[in-house]
Amino acid sequence: MRFIKGIAKHPTGRIGLVIVLLMALVALGAKWIAPYDPYDLFDRDMPRLAPSGEHLLGTDHVGNDILSKLIYGARISLIVGLSTGISSTLLGAVLGMMAGYLGGWFDTAIMRAVDVLMTIPSLPLMILIATYIGTQFYMIIIIFTLLGWTGMARTVRAQVLSLKSQKYIAAAELAGASRPYVMFRHILPEVSPLLIVSGVLAAAGVMVAEAGLSFLGFGDPKAISWGKMLYEAQANHGLLLKAWWWVLPPGLTIFVTVIGFMLVGYALEELVNPRVRQMRLMQKLYGKLVGDRSFCPVPAGPKGGRADA
Repeated sequence: MRFIKGIAKHPTGRIGLVIVLLMALVALGAKWIAPYDPYDLFDRDMPRLAPSGEHLLGTDHVGNDILSKLIYGARISLIVGLSTGISSTLLGAVLGMMAGYLGGWFDTAIMRAVDVLMTIPSLPLMILIATYIGTQFYMIIIIFTLLGWTGMARTVRAQVLSLKSQKYIAAAELAGASRPYVMFRHILPEVSPLLIVSGVLAAAGVMVAEAGLSFLGFGDPKAISWGKMLYEAQANHGLLLKAWWWVLPPGLTIFVTVIGFMLVGYALEELVNPRVRQMRLMQKLYGKLVGDRSFCPVPAGPKGGRADA
């Protein structure tokens, strides 16, 4: 609740929060908001209809209402983005925390796995895995989670290595506290603000990755998502037919939603990171001083030179 209030007071974070909440409400109420059911094979009209009063964004190549597909597509896109953002952040946090605190062979194994996964190109690997294990949306979540925890693990490990030397950690260990207790009771609360920020930003990145994967034809064939809408528009020559209503709505929706998540993430980062907050304050102060014409240590002369020259 404290973070939500802080975001609501932040000028750009407020905009991002409104966008994210609006998209979440659209996804939850898709059944009642959408004028048609895009999953109903009989609830269709003529294909390739231009936008009109009956179909505000026209119809696609099989007669589905584009606006209804856009509304229902919010479900898959948000589910994949939020689920993967949360799961990859938690997995990376747990592995990074254990690697930093336990050390030894476990730390070496986790860090070598991180190095290997971060050097392999992610998109070809995602396509390869999706080809063999399936392209259902829950399999996409698993793929993104298994490939997206590495950065979080490395960041948390670095934080844990600095926290291990704190006196209260040593006091808890001397008092007989177990390792799991120290990690989850004392260390995890210290890194939890970082997890919230990383989870929100990861959700934005995953939404773009899911749209890219679906655009290449590796999305869930039974589910409607914004990336799949772009794939269908490209596969059915939407641009050649100048059917902008096939391409522009899902593209803009992805862009606006990702911007919303990014604004919320940047606002959270400023709230939980004192260094970022101090840097923002210094930038605002510098901007005010530069913009204030009365603040001029050396008065300018009539031709741009020094006044005392």
